[in-house]
Amino acid sequence: MLAEKLLLNLLITISPILLYSVLKDHKRKIDSPLISGLLQSTAAFACMIFSYSNYGFNWDLRYVPLILAFLYSGPVAGGMVFTTILVTRIIIGGDTLIFGLVNTVFSAIFPILLMSKFWSFTPTKRVHISSLVGAWSLLICYISWTIHQSVQGQSLMINFNIPDLLILGIIYTIAIAIGAKLFEWLVERTRMEEEIIRTEKLNTLGELAASIAHEVRNPLTVVKGFLQLMKQDEKGKNFDYLSLVLSELGRAESIINDYLNFAKPQFEKLEKFPLADLLSEVKMLLDPLALKQGVQLDSNLDLRNFHLFTDRNQLKQALVNIIKNAIEATPIGGKVTITFRPENQLGYICITDTGKGMNHEQLSRIGTLFYTTKDKGTGLGMSVSLKIIEAMKGKVSYKSKLGVGTEVTMVLPEGSKEMINI
Repeated sequence: MLAEKLLLNLLITISPILLYSVLKDHKRKIDSPLISGLLQSTAAFACMIFSYSNYGFNWDLRYVPLILAFLYSGPVAGGMVFTTILVTRIIIGGDTLIFGLVNTVFSAIFPILLMSKFWSFTPTKRVHISSLVGAWSLLICYISWTIHQSVQGQSLMINFNIPDLLILGIIYTIAIAIGAKLFEWLVERTRMEEEIIRTEKLNTLGELAASIAHEVRNPLTVVKGFLQLMKQDEKGKNFDYLSLVLSELGRAESIINDYLNFAKPQFEKLEKFPLADLLSEVKMLLDPLALKQGVQLDSNLDLRNFHLFTDRNQLKQALVNIIKNAIEATPIGGKVTITFRPENQLGYICITDTGKGMNHEQLSRIGTLFYTTKDKGTGLGMSVSLKIIEAMKGKVSYKSKLGVGTEVTMVLPEGSKEMINI
């Protein structure tokens, strides 16, 4: 009978997660913790209604929705489930009311303490942590049951039923693990949907930018050629004007090339080179800019033999853009550090600054065409840099905190010509 009740509870605990995923499919903007809290509260209530009573306690999985709500949906949803369990337990009453309320409070302590750091762990570790928190709540229940038996003056040897406890522990652990896995599946699916939408937008913008830039560049090249011829014959006061016009045309041409690179980076000259040497070169190139901004530019480069086979100039452009952004975001007296280390045929480049940092919304929009946090900027530089790294089969990730700074991590594979997306 116990196993049947607990299996029913298991189905009850996973049903709100599945229902939540169905609701998200029909309504994209349904990430409200109130809805998640309501569904999890209903599950906790149902578990308590369909519980198995024995040894003076009600055996159920009420703490599974409580733990999952706090860890995956936040304090609002967790608080709703916590309140539901307390109120329901008070209504049920009985001799073990105090022990039930104490169990609920202590079972909620660990999830509340872990909430702030929970999302900094990997998905696999999050599932493991959820299971460990579940084990903690089981331990609390067992200690409470032991104290209750002692208070009642009953023999623990007579009432201690090992098979029942094993059944509870196994089904409880399975319920926590399944619930956490389902939540991780929801998180991953949401992330993939956002990435697909972002990629589609970037591809559309890239194609549009490339077509416009290509059409503009042709007449611009003709105008630039004739102006150069006019400059050669000009010796009067118009010489300075022509120089200025040619300079601005060169800048316009550079912007157009950025648009074309955004659409599809062109690797014109492929070569094999040490990544540490390129980073040293980029640091030397940007030292004057850092000095002018009053920022300290440091490097910590592992000089072990790690080579890339790609377009050196394109990678250099991407690195310059990213490090330049870090320098410009750092106030006077701040510090930008370039760190490089090879590991398992991968090169890890970390650029850390002590600048103003970014919030979650700003981080999510990095790489979007025309988006920039600078007062004067087109938003093209970072978009092009990310495209270049992506074409080299690399990855870029960001971590930032307002008022503390930003950390950019680039991972580039040590590979050959066949690995490059040309």
